[in-house]
Amino acid sequence: MTHSYEVVASTTRFAGRIFDVVTDQVRMPDGGVAARDCVRHPGAVAVVALDGDDRVLLIRQYRHPVGRSMWELPAGLRDVAGEDPQVTAARELAEEVDLVAERWQPLLALHPSPGCSDELIQIFLARGLTAVDAEEQHSRTDEEADLQLRWVTLDHALAMITAGEITNATCVAGLYAAVRAGCS
Repeated sequence: MTHSYEVVASTTRFAGRIFDVVTDQVRMPDGGVAARDCVRHPGAVAVVALDGDDRVLLIRQYRHPVGRSMWELPAGLRDVAGEDPQVTAARELAEEVDLVAERWQPLLALHPSPGCSDELIQIFLARGLTAVDAEEQHSRTDEEADLQLRWVTLDHALAMITAGEITNATCVAGLYAAVRAGCS
């Protein structure tokens, strides 16, 4: 029999712009109650964007928690209530890297850190890429104003993973999922 792990009380410790931190009081199988701290996150999407030569677009973006820039996939928060994840992915692709995709395919969904967060990241494959018209391009600010773009083959991207150049878990999972889906 599976226990329901009922939340009997919840206290918000921090309410932030992107996520909240809560302490839930959770009923355990033995009947006792235990405190569990959780990051409540709206979720995110990421995009494995492949061009006509099966090269993947990587972006290099500064990530303050780790204090450095990282190679990643175009990605963004699910911060528009009720927006379909694929629509969010298309919006983020256009905003971050000025691309529109003709064809979309869901690749996978993952919980990157289920021991402390409810964040769910949905990763999509995008093909048939074209540039956003110049007058419709998004104005990037903050860390996004400093994005670097690089097109590489999937084999090269996988080599970047094993060399320690790509450590972003979403990027690693997305690249391997693209290969598994038959991209090369």
